[in-house]
Amino acid sequence: MQPTTKKYVAEVAMFVVTQVAFYFGLKYIMSSMDPTRGKRKAAQQQSHAILKRLGVNDIVLSEYEQVILSEVILPEEIEVDFHQIGGLGDIINDLKESVIFPLNYPELFQSASGLLGAPKGILLYGPPGCGKTMLAKALAKESGATFINLHMSTLLDKWFGESNRLVNAVFSLANKLQPSIIFIDEIDSFLRDRKSSDHEVTSMMKAEFMTLWDGLTTASDSRVLIMGATNRPYDIDSAILRRMPKRFLVSPPNNQQRKEILQLILRDVRLASDFDLDDIVQQTQGFSGSDLKELCRQAAMIPIREEMRRLAKTLRPKDKASGPPTHISVRALRVDDFVVAEHPNAVQLDLSEATLNGLAKESEESTPA
Repeated sequence: MQPTTKKYVAEVAMFVVTQVAFYFGLKYIMSSMDPTRGKRKAAQQQSHAILKRLGVNDIVLSEYEQVILSEVILPEEIEVDFHQIGGLGDIINDLKESVIFPLNYPELFQSASGLLGAPKGILLYGPPGCGKTMLAKALAKESGATFINLHMSTLLDKWFGESNRLVNAVFSLANKLQPSIIFIDEIDSFLRDRKSSDHEVTSMMKAEFMTLWDGLTTASDSRVLIMGATNRPYDIDSAILRRMPKRFLVSPPNNQQRKEILQLILRDVRLASDFDLDDIVQQTQGFSGSDLKELCRQAAMIPIREEMRRLAKTLRPKDKASGPPTHISVRALRVDDFVVAEHPNAVQLDLSEATLNGLAKESEESTPA
């Protein structure tokens, strides 16, 4: 080989080596400056732990799917089941028949016509505090499905196009871990009516979400369900409502339902011998399940508060220094503890029957058939 040729080969080799070194050096610097590097690394570690607890070791996840996997709630982490929900027996039975059975026993719901099977979308709507989110959690636990509690903040990214990739990852991950339930609380804040004034990124996310959602209906063996909860169904885009054919109005409880809820809340509380639960039911006209729980909490504090005041008057300074007293005796709960007028700090909402009936009627009229 001529000396000139050797020189050219050496120069080319040197150029290639420097370019490769420059590429990897620049890549290292850019990755170290990436503000999401720590978040993605933490998501990767968390995803390995979640997959191990799910008993899934044979799937490969992309970096976007690893981010979405951090939103997965395992069934054993959910403390709510159908037995802890009072007053919603009809809705629970319908959910069992239309969701749990098709998800767990898909072979029983296969037909050439395609009319059987679980719906691809379910909407729970109604006034606040009536048990919509609790129903979704209980459904995830009872069905044993992978529960993806999707948050809007998880899908937002400052880089253009990244949000669409995260939306895509939601559906690809749900398919890999099916049966799956994708739950979106306050769905009206994410998939609300589309307008020309919407930001471009938001419009693209909605379009991507609906496109992938339609893809579920083309896969006959897909066991992925999207569930939304809202108290403003009339703000949801009509195209989204079309994709949620199964809708449940979770309305405020009536007398019988309030009695069932109070029985569940007070089942482990010591009650007075003359305690009349029906009296409490009549006093709480228009209360939601959340209001009833708060009322019971405040009522249960009254005997505790009385005992604390008694001890504060009877204990001497040297008794206080010796530690907590051992002669505490809290009386049983009485009906008069539930009188709202005795609780000046109680939050009273405008939940009269007329207001609630008007809201339910407005929701039904605004929701397309």
